[in-house]
Amino acid sequence: MEKLTKTLVDRSISKSRRYYVWDVEIKGFGLLVLPSGVKTFIYQFRNRSGRTRRATIGKFSTTMTADLARKHAKKMRRAVEDGRDPLEEAKAEKEAITVQELLEKYLESAKFAEKAETTQSVDRGRVARHLIPTLGRKIAKKLKPDDIRRAYASIRDGKTACNVKTGVRGRARVTGGEGAARMAIRVLRAILNWAIDEGYISSNPAVGVKIGADGNRSTILESTEHYKSLFETLDRLETELRLRQPVADAIRVIALTGARRNEIAALRWSHVDLRAGVLTLPLNAHKTGKSTGKPRIIGLPAAAQAILARQTNGEDDDYVFPPARGVGPVNLSKPWRKIRVEAKLPEGIGLHGLRHSLASHMAMQGAQAAEIMTTLGHQQLSTAQRYVHWARDERAKLAEKAASHISKVLKVPCEQPGLKVVK
Repeated sequence: MEKLTKTLVDRSISKSRRYYVWDVEIKGFGLLVLPSGVKTFIYQFRNRSGRTRRATIGKFSTTMTADLARKHAKKMRRAVEDGRDPLEEAKAEKEAITVQELLEKYLESAKFAEKAETTQSVDRGRVARHLIPTLGRKIAKKLKPDDIRRAYASIRDGKTACNVKTGVRGRARVTGGEGAARMAIRVLRAILNWAIDEGYISSNPAVGVKIGADGNRSTILESTEHYKSLFETLDRLETELRLRQPVADAIRVIALTGARRNEIAALRWSHVDLRAGVLTLPLNAHKTGKSTGKPRIIGLPAAAQAILARQTNGEDDDYVFPPARGVGPVNLSKPWRKIRVEAKLPEGIGLHGLRHSLASHMAMQGAQAAEIMTTLGHQQLSTAQRYVHWARDERAKLAEKAASHISKVLKVPCEQPGLKVVK
């Protein structure tokens, strides 16, 4: 036996049968190694009745280290020495835990830590600004579907709206609305699924609660004039010092690559390879990383490479497009609203619309679904296929428009029953 450290955990490889590795310092503190390779920290003890019990501390990971597991084991040892049962206490805690406590535990969990940095930031905001105010005081195990419907209605109707100071210069303006309500409940639904896996609750009351569907984000930049107006506006606002260069350049790169907003806002120098002309986003830096288990490769056209090349170089972990102040990714949403108005772009188009625009124009130029899927990093081919179908419909409309003046003088009716086309 020896002290249970990261080195010892790493050396403990899987075998054909499960086995335990025990710590030499804390009696009962050990590591369970399964044939699958999963390693879990445990604490084994005898309660006041003399019954041997085994508590799970957590799976070995970047967030549940050997040192952290040791701290948990020491707390359990103190509880046993005081005549308490750590498992019974954990059970009682889970039965009485409030929704707020559950949400806070999730934000500290290994599951949450797996999410992309920008996703974490957005989810923290939804939890703090919408879910805790509407559901925080309720007991998690007693949460009902009707409670969630009421929370959805409150967020939708703006009852969680607030305007609060978040730092020296920061401010959070929360307005609520239908879209915000839908996204907040979706986050809640995912958290409750996690809570089931962790044993806090036995069912997910958010499943089946109708929250409506997102609108069809079909607004795109349809013409070259739209793109010209966008880029000229970016140049002008930058020249007038009304827009920071990193913000303008980030939006230019999104327009040129079809990348998601957060993929570029949180882009780090370690992701950039100008020699190869690509961005390589690790699993935790893009939306589908966890589900695909693969990094996302974004090809860079020459114009995008030139934009990246003129940024101020930094360390590998520095942002390519740094914020003006503070920490975290650069905020692109607020300046985009100003840009959209001044460039007279289609009403309602967001930064995500630039992504749709690129895919739509690729389809119009004959790109196949697989090519669009690769460029935009879609997980499913069916998502990219929509752009191909859209392009076919648009080509038919353009053909009809082009031939409309001819059709007016054509003696043969456009729709003639029984008419056969001879090939």
